[in-house]
Amino acid sequence: MSAKNRASKVSRRKFLKGGAVATGAAAATVAFPQVSRAQTTTLKMQSSWGAKSIFQDMAKQYATRVEAMSGGRLKVDLLASGAVVKAFQVQDATHKGVLDGAHTVTAYWYGKNKAASLFGTGPVFGANASQILAWIHYGGGKELYRELVQDILKLNLVGFFAMPMPTQPLGWFSEEIKSADQMKGLKYRTVGLATDIMQGMGVKVTQLPGGEIVPALERGVIEAFEFNNPTSDRQFGAQDVRKFYMMGSFHQAAEFFEVLFNKDKFQSLAKEQQAILEYGAEAANTANYGLAMDSYSNSLQTLINKDGVKVIRTPDSIMQAQLASWDKVLTKLTADPFFKKVVDSQKAWSHRVAFYDLNNAANYKLAFKHYFPGEIKF
Repeated sequence: MSAKNRASKVSRRKFLKGGAVATGAAAATVAFPQVSRAQTTTLKMQSSWGAKSIFQDMAKQYATRVEAMSGGRLKVDLLASGAVVKAFQVQDATHKGVLDGAHTVTAYWYGKNKAASLFGTGPVFGANASQILAWIHYGGGKELYRELVQDILKLNLVGFFAMPMPTQPLGWFSEEIKSADQMKGLKYRTVGLATDIMQGMGVKVTQLPGGEIVPALERGVIEAFEFNNPTSDRQFGAQDVRKFYMMGSFHQAAEFFEVLFNKDKFQSLAKEQQAILEYGAEAANTANYGLAMDSYSNSLQTLINKDGVKVIRTPDSIMQAQLASWDKVLTKLTADPFFKKVVDSQKAWSHRVAFYDLNNAANYKLAFKHYFPGEIKF
């Protein structure tokens, strides 16, 4: 064998040996799980919900997903309402760093700026809660929320949204509500911009957290109320104090949870942990909504069949009166440039998105009546 051939053979043998070593190293790299480089961090978060509330269960769904996605290196110490501060105070506590985070709704702090309520309890232009949550992500809502919280209110907060809530019922009454005139002068509980809407219809409104509703009713502070859904309402005993449940309303038809964090705390975390906190809210959407559909529907049947509650569809005439009240409220509040900017953005989004959806959606009521005739009367 010539010197040239021997050199070629040695070179080829070295190449193959080096390739085997490289392949083995790559295989070893793949064989071991990729472990987060971030240090383990525990965040103290309080909700605006009672310990036994289904909303607290939904907050737990968020917390467990965050912990799972972080491989246990990001833990959420989730506390119920009242553990550190009251339900309406979680935003201030998070801003000040008393809490690292909060699970709440923007309607609970709309007293700082009424535009807050647009990020959960705004006007209905034809889009539903899922479509307005899509506006948050794709229609400019996320940027407008940041402008309100950080630029206008100067709050040390970042926030994300989860769970497009089903339409909230008009509420609980001592008699069937057949017209808007019946509600004039009625002492009624609600929150957020719904306060303005109902006041525009002649209703006397008091804002209260869910846990204070029944005591307020017993003291005569309110005569009627709404909270959110059949499960939550039944959990605090609505069926024991009122027997007429009016379902369907425009006062809060597109709400979702707000997941808040202290901005300084959030920015001190590793980028991967920040991403988990943000996208964990999106992951919770499916879990929250699935739990809601299962629980709310079961609770409604229990209210009807066990508790003797009269479940009645709110007449269209009342919802038309709500829309007329919305018109007046918007005329007044859009004098504020930022409020107007948010409303204009939502209206343009709703026009395009709802036009598509309403033209395209199947007639689900028709299908229900076909297979379950006589069960619904509207």
